[in-house]
Formats: sequence, C-alpha cells, structure tokens
Amino acid sequence: MTLSDLPDDCIFHICSRAAADAAKASGSYRAPSLATEGFIHLSRAHQVAAVLRAFYRGQSDLVLLVVQPDRLQATLRYEAPSPLPAAGVSMGPDATQLFPHLYGALNIDAVVDVVALPAVQD
Repeated sequence: MTLSDLPDDCIFHICSRAAADAAKASGSYRAPSLATEGFIHLSRAHQVAAVLRAFYRGQSDLVLLVVQPDRLQATLRYEAPSPLPAAGVSMGPDATQLFPHLYGALNIDAVVDVVALPAVQD
C-alpha cells in the first residue's frame, strides 16, 4: 500500500514503529496528544501526505496506522485541525478542512494494517 492508494473508508494515524509495536502488545494506543489535548489526531486518506510534510519532516521509522472507523470504541469527531501547522507550512489547498479526532484510546482491533512510511525530507 502506498500513500496514493489509501482506502477512502479508513482513517489514519502517523506514529513511530516503536509506538505501534507497543500498542499491539498492550491492545490500545494512546498518542501523547490524548493526555495533552484530550484526543488522538487522525487523517483522512487525502490528508495524510500533507500531514507528513507539515509535522514529520526529517523523521524516520514512521508507520501509518490504518484504522477502520466502525470498529472504534472511543468517540470520533471531525473537527478543524489542532494545532495549526507552523507559519509557511502548507496543509494543501483547503487548510480549513476537517480532520478526525479520537476522544479516547485507539483500540488495536480497529487497526487493520500498519504501513511503513518513507522519511520526509526538507
């Protein structure tokens, strides 16, 4: 699976391979944003590439969690991006688009695939 053929019926979360492995072992995933912002940031298929460029430049060993929304146990809401990208960083043609936010832990049985991501360079 590549970024150009992500399924439209799924949502996605970018994290380190270590975090994905720990989630698989424990049965749930808790992004740092769950403690600091109250939700886990996710993206729709057409948003993943822009999120990678905006927030993950220069990072390696990243994976994409492919999530089936109807399997989620926590509340999922579509909201404005938070936080907004840094000045000068483009999120694509429509920076006002809504992103999926998960208000609780991501139950690992909702993750249907884990895809290795290439490092995004400047």
